[in-house]
Amino acid sequence: MSSKQAELEALIAPVAESFGCELWGLEYQTQGQQVLLRIYLDKEDGIQLEDCERVSRQVSAVMDVEDPISGEYTLEVSSPGTDRPIYKLEQYQRLAGQQIRLRLRIAFEGRRKFAGLLKGVEGDEIVLQVDNEEYLLPFELIEKANVVPTY
Repeated sequence: MSSKQAELEALIAPVAESFGCELWGLEYQTQGQQVLLRIYLDKEDGIQLEDCERVSRQVSAVMDVEDPISGEYTLEVSSPGTDRPIYKLEQYQRLAGQQIRLRLRIAFEGRRKFAGLLKGVEGDEIVLQVDNEEYLLPFELIEKANVVPTY
């Protein structure tokens, strides 16, 4: 996690919690002059549109006061959805038993992309079963991961 993402998370998490939500994760993306701040919220009984609206208004107010992003930016607030991205090691533990897809920053045993059953966490590695083989993948090598929805 970048220092900018950590700074934003420290500002936004208390806002989400004040509305009974959990900050599931955030994405801070810059492309030229364009900045996108995407916030994912979760809560036990599911996120409603009203939750997103309330948190969005309050986050906007906090951002206006604290000004952690210079210039204009786009703020999006939503549920992580059924194909939720996975950001934190503790989220991998909570999602054990789910099918996931992930991409590594660098190749591990000759490959960067994996898809399989998330078995859990051991130390700072996730346990992923792909077909009949289990992989221990270091958390710090994971570039992106998502739950694979089952319908």
